[in-house]
Amino acid sequence: MRILFMGTPDFAASVLNAMLDAGLDIAGAVSQPDKPKGRGHKLVMTDVKRAAAERGLPVYQPETLKNNAAMPVLEELKPELIVVAAYGKILPEYVLSFPKYGCINVHASLLPKYRGAAPIQAAIVNGEEETGVTIQKMAKGLDTGDIISQRSTPIGEYETAEELFDRLAVIGAELVIETIADIENGTAKYTPQDEKNTSYAPMIDKAAALIDWTKPNSAVSKLICGMNSWPMARTYYKGEPLKIITAVKCAGDGTPGEILGIEKNAGMIVACGEGAVCVKEAQFPNSRRMSVEDYARGHKIDIGTILGGE
Repeated sequence: MRILFMGTPDFAASVLNAMLDAGLDIAGAVSQPDKPKGRGHKLVMTDVKRAAAERGLPVYQPETLKNNAAMPVLEELKPELIVVAAYGKILPEYVLSFPKYGCINVHASLLPKYRGAAPIQAAIVNGEEETGVTIQKMAKGLDTGDIISQRSTPIGEYETAEELFDRLAVIGAELVIETIADIENGTAKYTPQDEKNTSYAPMIDKAAALIDWTKPNSAVSKLICGMNSWPMARTYYKGEPLKIITAVKCAGDGTPGEILGIEKNAGMIVACGEGAVCVKEAQFPNSRRMSVEDYARGHKIDIGTILGGE
């Protein structure tokens, strides 16, 4: 079966590499255009473009899919199936209808839960005990197509979005390879989603990472895990931005956001609406990312300071 792959970030690159390792016939890869990054605004190739280039696979990066812009690619490669993983744009009808077997999407949630751009972060922040990967046949709309296969996995109590991201990429790669085989031999089953149980995971921005210290320590710790490694949970220390990298729940009582103390092998104890969190790693103003204990050796952390504000 001749396949066209569409994806952009490292999650998608992991899926692409696994498909190539499995010997699938990948005709080419479509990725979003390269974007400038860093202080120098240097153009950086997408993870999928880099992976494809390393494997000698042709890469296409149309600026838009509208107005049949990608039709020349489809006509050149003639895919029988399109596999999509975190491409970042909704596919228009002419793309969806082009391949013999349609388009399938590797989505990092148990649909219909957490349709949208940030299902991994949403599952962690909302305190879900499990998540997984869904392979769905794509249709008009955002992650609305029939479910072909799913695989679930538990979420660790302090598992970060980055860690879960890596695990789901492996699960998704294995599942999509199995699902493609089912599609090819005609044994795949297509189950409509239950529209009554849908939820959405919009794109994450820096505003979503601001810690609300009035919430219970369980919610605060989950936000910190869910925002790692981007954009990182943040608060303010004496009016300056403070990024919280890792933290665990602990006992403590005080005004929400109050620094209650610094404890050896625990970190900085900060009061929440219920209980407290022990901040183990952070990036203080005008400093690099490091353990709180290391930072405290060279800097005075004022106990009783209230974290928060803008």
